[in-house]
Amino acid sequence: MKESYFLGIDIGSTTSKCILLNSQREIIGSSLVSAGTGTTGPQKAYEDILEKANLTAGDISFTVATGYGRIMFTEANDEMSELSCHAKGVHHIFPDVHTIIDIGGQDAKVISINDAGKVINFVMNDKCAAGTGRFLDVMATILQININDLEIHAREAVRPAKISSTCTVFAESEVISQLSSGENVNNIVAGICESVAGRVASLAKRVGIKEEICMSGGVAKNGGVRDAMSKSLGAKLQYSPKAQYMGALGAALFAYDKLNI
Repeated sequence: MKESYFLGIDIGSTTSKCILLNSQREIIGSSLVSAGTGTTGPQKAYEDILEKANLTAGDISFTVATGYGRIMFTEANDEMSELSCHAKGVHHIFPDVHTIIDIGGQDAKVISINDAGKVINFVMNDKCAAGTGRFLDVMATILQININDLEIHAREAVRPAKISSTCTVFAESEVISQLSSGENVNNIVAGICESVAGRVASLAKRVGIKEEICMSGGVAKNGGVRDAMSKSLGAKLQYSPKAQYMGALGAALFAYDKLNI
């Protein structure tokens, strides 16, 4: 019998991610392109995963798109909200998780899910860059540090600097002022991570924290933010190396369900 394949694509504001499942719901491929909605990124991510798996579009049984650009992706058979997809993806990896903290390039979401992985409540910040991946990008540029190295600097901090501004523009000026006054770069990075964690933790407290807790999204890869988030919430966080793919994984699982339930 011919193998079936199910594809999920998460088209975010800054990245496009794909996950490919087989008929046993096993992950057999992934792709990520650092370009999101409104660019060629989604198509590149889609073509890349097909090439890696040595498949054609006709081999895919069902495709579900999620994220900001989901409606514009014409290769998809269906589209689902990113809230539902993140919930489904996280629940598949961590069945005991009930609170999801998803920090992406342009927004931050806290999602509460039930024992079945269904969304029961959420809160989102998409009006301000502070507390998002964009905030970290801006700060890394100011400090002339590769964004992937932020967690290394944060963990070498002796005393995290206080970043009191809740606006990215003002926080930028604050960081420049601290650099000018001779503050240690490691302490500044740790302070930046704590600033992001503090803003998102306040969102989480509005939803109501129910353990277990998991971080998803691209910022989850930053160990400095994860450590600061754990400290802010007073709880241990679950983490998967596939954190940035949780939305795409959930979309692929929904694609599977479309033909198998």
